[in-house]
This record gives sequence, structure tokens and C-alpha cells, in this order.
Amino acid sequence: MVTTTEKSAIIRMFHVHKRYNTKQALADITLDIHKNEFLFIGGPSGAGKSTLLKLLYLAEPVSSGQILVDGMNLSRIPRGRIPFLRRKFGVIFQDYKLIPTRTVYENVAIVLEACGQSRGVVEKKVRNMLRVVGMEDRLKAYPPGLSGGEQQRIAVARAVVGDPDIILADEPTGSLDDESAHVIFELLARFYLRGATVVVATHDRSLIGSAIGRVVHLREGRLDSGSES
Repeated sequence: MVTTTEKSAIIRMFHVHKRYNTKQALADITLDIHKNEFLFIGGPSGAGKSTLLKLLYLAEPVSSGQILVDGMNLSRIPRGRIPFLRRKFGVIFQDYKLIPTRTVYENVAIVLEACGQSRGVVEKKVRNMLRVVGMEDRLKAYPPGLSGGEQQRIAVARAVVGDPDIILADEPTGSLDDESAHVIFELLARFYLRGATVVVATHDRSLIGSAIGRVVHLREGRLDSGSES
């Protein structure tokens, strides 16, 4: 059972703002995300959900405010330590971001290879993860020859093969049919039950309706007061 004490918070945001020139993308976000929590961030397109996720793994810097990840203040991390911070995260993108000229196996293996793991360890972990997501028989296939649901399964495998503490999923079912979306959601729930913290940004009301955890809502870059459940 996840508690809501400060000690259990793996991500803490304090009065976070994000601006792009004169456009305010996020305003005064204060939010704790707890260890082994399944959190949905709901809201319409353009509400700031994707921007919020990008701030967490330093794809974008905050304009003001502070974010702590596992006790580390992101505004104070030396540039050389950013790759190590990002190893705490597995990120699943709506548009998959698979490398089209590399096989399914290579797309998943690249995460482990970047960490310097041996060929034997990489092969064992990649094959096991592809088995978990039901794609072991497609390891020699290339992304352009796969369906959207299959590509998203590969994206999930790539995100979690390094055993990250935190999984961030940005509209992971946005372009999928209902059956494929259900499979992706079940995979995310499986990794949550294994102990990961899972944060899903989505405007899919049906997905939020099946939520197994807490739900917060963003509207025009602000947390909607009273929307947390």
C-alpha cells in the first residue's frame, strides 16, 4: 500500500513554472509522486501534460520552481550526471520513437548497450522482455513493418528493460485501437505491480476511468484543484 508521507515521495515538485518565450505552459505546479504509485495525469490536449513529463527527466528545464527526483534537485545536477539521472526513468512516447533502420531486438538492446552491459546480459534481458510484452517472435522485424500496437509494445519493452524506478508514459494509447490500448495498459499495470512508479499522461477518459491509482488533472497548465482522487 502506497503511503502519502514525504518519506515515500520519489518525485517532488514545488511551485514549478514552465514558459516558452511569452507562453505559459505550466504554472505553479506543486505535486508529490510516491514510490510504487500509479498516477494518471489527465487533461485535454495542450494542457501541459507532455511538458510536465519532460521536466521530470530533464528533456526541458524548469523556468522557475524546484523538482526533486529521489532526493536530487534537478536544478543542481551537473550536466555530466544527467545521463545517470535518466537511467532512473523509462519513457514511453506516443509516437514510439523507434529507430526504423534497426530491428526490434536492436531497438530494445540499445538501452542496455548504452549502460555498458555485456553482450550476454543484453541478449538475456532483451529476449526476456520481448517475451513479457509478447513480441519475442518479432525480434528480427523492423518497426515500419509492425502495427501501431506492436510498435508501442516494443516502446514499452525498451522503456522498462533497464529496470527503471520510474516509468513515464506520454499518451501511450493515443493512437491505438481499444484492444491494443488494453494490452499496453495491462503491461503498465504489470510493471507497477513489480514495484515501479508509473506516471501516465493521457486525455483518454476511458483509460482514466479504469485507473488503478490516483488521478490528477491539468487544465491550461495548472493543476485543477479538487480533481485529485
